[in-house]
Amino acid sequence: MHHGHAIERSSSRRGLRRYLTPCSLWLVGCLVAMGSHAHGAGTPSTASAPAPASAQGQAAGRLSIQLNNDRMTLAITKVPQVYLYGVIDADAPQRFESMVAEGKIPRGSDIYLNASSGDLRAGMALGRLFRKDAMVTHLGTPRRSRLAAKVSKTATCAGACSYAYFGGLYRWAPTGSDRFGLPSSHAVDVQGADDVAAYLKEMGIDLGAFTASLATARDPVLWLTTDQLISAGLANNARLPLTVRSLLVSPAPSVTLDQVDRNGRHRLVIQCRPGQLTITSFDMVGAAAAREILRRGTRAYIEINRQETLLQPPGGARVVNDSLTMMHTYPPTQIGHLLLARTIGAWVDGKNKSFRNGFVFELDPVREDLKKYFSACWKAAPWPTD
Repeated sequence: MHHGHAIERSSSRRGLRRYLTPCSLWLVGCLVAMGSHAHGAGTPSTASAPAPASAQGQAAGRLSIQLNNDRMTLAITKVPQVYLYGVIDADAPQRFESMVAEGKIPRGSDIYLNASSGDLRAGMALGRLFRKDAMVTHLGTPRRSRLAAKVSKTATCAGACSYAYFGGLYRWAPTGSDRFGLPSSHAVDVQGADDVAAYLKEMGIDLGAFTASLATARDPVLWLTTDQLISAGLANNARLPLTVRSLLVSPAPSVTLDQVDRNGRHRLVIQCRPGQLTITSFDMVGAAAAREILRRGTRAYIEINRQETLLQPPGGARVVNDSLTMMHTYPPTQIGHLLLARTIGAWVDGKNKSFRNGFVFELDPVREDLKKYFSACWKAAPWPTD
């Protein structure tokens, strides 16, 4: 069941929390009571056998792989959670690929990374495997058994690990005390630099904003903040970039905003006519899921700047093909407010407050496109403003 961005709230160190809604907190309470929280007990398997989980299954100089695919994890996350920790050794990609080939790690799994050293080329090889199967990368430490010695819950991803992280189709920014670092230029040899440049281009990663800092850094690692990762597009928090298609001709100019995220595709179409502006939303979750959302939903609305703005009348939301669709009339005199909005979204709420389905778009990256659209809209269908 799709629950839109209501499930975004997360801690990268506590994997299960990323998927929790209030109604599932009870389940996790039980899980914690049994000692099976994100850093606690469970029934994880590890590719580093025969070393026991209490010893982290970690051989010296070797990357450990802990697979959490117990029923509780799959009930909440739908896919396994895989923890990679230790040192990224040259053979790590082969071990990971074998687990994928055996069906133990399916497409779209969550990958949690905690490694501060290792082979750069092995890190890039892991990243390519992640991208091939649309894996989702996070920072996080593995689950521990009750008998395991207390260790830090802070995850560190640097050097080879940072390149592996970039392979995630969706990349969650670190939270809390987790740390992410890029290897400085003097930490990579000339041949390695060429390989890294080719890899980053392949992954669609641009480190241009940090070129000067990487070249002048005295330390072998340049540590980045969460804000730096997000603003530079190195982390996308489970969303691909918002795209824009504009039709700027009379009599009804329109602009279409599209975004693909881990939950599916979402679309908003804004169209103006003389005296009228409409906003149509499409939440492309599949016909069956759309019907279920409509069955459970009691309120549908457009949200602007994270505030409920346009409430859909009863029966206004409907299923069209594979989408849950709503059309709202927006006051033309408020076009300036819409132009300056930071976010816009479409949501369906249920009687139970734990049910909220929908999406939200961050508009700053497409601001110039919106300005061009509203200019064309004004010419085609002028109206007075407040």
